[in-house]
Amino acid sequence: MAEHSEEPQPSPRDWTDGHVDRWRPVLPELDPDIEGAVTRMQRLTWHLGRVREQGVADYDLHKHEFDTLHVLAGRGGHAAPSDLRADLNLAPASVTGRLESLERRGFISRTPSTEDRRRVDIALTEAGRSAWHEALDVVGREEHRLLEVLTPQERRTLSDLLRKVTLVQEATAEGPAALKGPRC
Repeated sequence: MAEHSEEPQPSPRDWTDGHVDRWRPVLPELDPDIEGAVTRMQRLTWHLGRVREQGVADYDLHKHEFDTLHVLAGRGGHAAPSDLRADLNLAPASVTGRLESLERRGFISRTPSTEDRRRVDIALTEAGRSAWHEALDVVGREEHRLLEVLTPQERRTLSDLLRKVTLVQEATAEGPAALKGPRC
């Protein structure tokens, strides 16, 4: 009986494969693996951004409100306006406007600081935490849907590889302006 060896099946093609195919004749020096990886990262980032925008809108939040609640939640639900300003990379007047809007909606409370009467403490209310968490769940479900096609080891490998690339970017970043991310 003759041995039968199967050829490996080619991977299914995605939009990026066609993109790379179009550009290779135009840019012969193009590295298809680099272009493919970067384009796929950009497309996934764009997609997740759209899902986030829709999730935020579905829960009657504006992006800037969600971003502020997200930073506040990440600080344990309590922060000073100056901390939020630094984390959000905003001017003081912009933070004040955001906080006034969030307080009117019942998503935060502002109280005089017990440590320094010149300061105000910002606290996430239960309504604010709930609105933030519901909008966040929309993105989380989509992230899981996309990445569950990978095994746990593949997800870890992907994360490790992206960390390796990110460390190069972070080592050359110059201040908060460098953290704003891609233009696409």
